[in-house]
Amino acid sequence: RTMLFNIHTLEWDEALCRELDVPMNLLPRPVGNSQQYGTVAEGIPGLEGLEGIPICGSAGDQPAALFGQGCFQPGQVKNTYGTGCFTLMNVGGAPVISNAGLVSSVAWSLGGEVCYALEGSVFNAGSTIQWLRDELGLIKSASECDRLAESVPDSGGVLVVPAFTGLGAPYWDMYARGTILGVTRGTGKAHLCRAVLDSIAFQVCDLITAMAADAGRPITSLRVDGGASVSDLLLQLQADALRLPVDRPVQVETTAFGAAALAGLAAGVWTSPEQLSALRRSQHVFLPVRDEAVCREELRRWGRAVERARGWIEPET
Repeated sequence: RTMLFNIHTLEWDEALCRELDVPMNLLPRPVGNSQQYGTVAEGIPGLEGLEGIPICGSAGDQPAALFGQGCFQPGQVKNTYGTGCFTLMNVGGAPVISNAGLVSSVAWSLGGEVCYALEGSVFNAGSTIQWLRDELGLIKSASECDRLAESVPDSGGVLVVPAFTGLGAPYWDMYARGTILGVTRGTGKAHLCRAVLDSIAFQVCDLITAMAADAGRPITSLRVDGGASVSDLLLQLQADALRLPVDRPVQVETTAFGAAALAGLAAGVWTSPEQLSALRRSQHVFLPVRDEAVCREELRRWGRAVERARGWIEPET
């Protein structure tokens, strides 16, 4: 249904519905993200005793994480490290149309004011660590990937492009496939683990570079969350690649907190986003420490590796 929504008018797009023969009267009425929609009904299994409680907040998982991270000012950016990576930038009260294949979307509607976002997705991030564990059997746990990666100073020249299901933004190449380059007789599983963590950081770097260009504004820091954000090494690699502070909060379950915060504003628990900003606490801020020239050369080599992975599968004719 969301593909039928006009983010400029905040209504269902009449022309698209007509073209696709979708009756508009079947579509739900668009509403804001923070208001009372109704109450918990009686007889719902598992919700006994909650009947009558107001339902006050609704948001998609990634906009909820952006809200939960307190990214209320244009130019603020968050990345969620999960099976994939999802990077969103607050671009303010008007949508930014991307030149780099990013998605322009509504982040939230609050108190009659709309906030828009630029969004980019990495298809394979934490799933690449799972691949090392489940398919290759090189590690027994995600934490072992960190320990092995930390045991070497770098990847030994190895680059992994985890295009298992193609490449997402900013490449959008469904014909790309996973590639391992730079392997020598001295390559060990520690180097592969390090290269996998590098690949996650490099893919996010690609997204944020594209966002900064699209938005026409510099990015000053990256707020992070999600399961893989517990990796200190990954976030240090991210800070080095981006040359930016990477800020991990105490509360990394920011998607759940963002949804709760939207509900809390409607219910009167809080009265403004500023109050929510004051609740956010940084657990650790990772600053760039590696030599910038070395990091730039690694990103250049990453770009070469991506080009070799692209278009591997020939399109069916």
